Amino acid sequence: MKTVTIIGFNGALASAITGIIDLFRLAGVTWARIHGEQPHALFNTRLLTESGEPCRCINGVTLLADGSWQEMDGLGLDDLLIIPTIGAPIDEILAGNQALVKWLTQFRAVPEGQVRVASNCTGAFLLAAAGLLDGREATTHWGFGDQFRRRFPEVKLHPEKLVTVDGPVACAGGGMAWWDLGVYLVERLAGAQVARELAKAFVIDAGRTSQAPYSVLQAKRYHSDLAVLRVQDWLEAHFREPVSLAALADAEGMSERSLLRRFQQATGDAPSTYLQLLRVEEARRQLESSRLGLEAITRAVGYEDVSSFSRLFRKHTGLAPGAYRAKFSR
Repeated sequence: MKTVTIIGFNGALASAITGIIDLFRLAGVTWARIHGEQPHALFNTRLLTESGEPCRCINGVTLLADGSWQEMDGLGLDDLLIIPTIGAPIDEILAGNQALVKWLTQFRAVPEGQVRVASNCTGAFLLAAAGLLDGREATTHWGFGDQFRRRFPEVKLHPEKLVTVDGPVACAGGGMAWWDLGVYLVERLAGAQVARELAKAFVIDAGRTSQAPYSVLQAKRYHSDLAVLRVQDWLEAHFREPVSLAALADAEGMSERSLLRRFQQATGDAPSTYLQLLRVEEARRQLESSRLGLEAITRAVGYEDVSSFSRLFRKHTGLAPGAYRAKFSR
């Protein structure tokens, strides 16, 4: 039987630990019980902490451990190691778990191929700190993407993705994405039929692939270029109006080429892309909270052509405007 090891630490998100344990423990079990068949468990699970002590999660729940990761003797051929979500401040957890980070470095040598190590949400920070994600594709919670990029520029981060797999390492995105990660890993290790049955038994939408519909615009103001900050201020106040790059550059006393270069360096986006994001973000707010039609919303955010704006909206959110309203309006 395959063994799934979850690493516990103080300040972890309890549901990311107990939830993934439930998924693996009940793969091959719940579906059989629903249909009056003989259950057949496929996975053992264990929660390991530094010294085998209980871990106190961010919600105040204390979870008993099954042992110490210091005594763990490698990974079996089909075994998995999973790092759950960091619920406490990330810097605090990284600083307080240097022994764990050092221990994780041994898994840099895991052979390419089948997934052996995985993280959920901000747990990717621990994998990255140990060097397991260097040069690899990864994801984390969309809200911490900029922080992750600043700390680990050598990682190929895709915060819009719900699950990434690069060789033997998998990462899941924000919050409850451990559902998607768990179902994916069950499929890899136990087959598509078992994964489908598990998703149905747990009433999980197994078709999700992106975090983009859940994200919000990150202001990207962690830079120190005062001229670019002034341009951002102006764009955020006037995004509904026609915008000229030449006028923006002239207002700051620089050439268009210089503004493009400095804006890209400071924010990671061109001014035109930043403007698009501001307009899409406002459209999202309108779709969530108002009953305005799409044509009125399109005009309100500075566009005239509904079809072109719909394509732009889908590009940045992964959903058509109507589908977005159906999913998120209240």
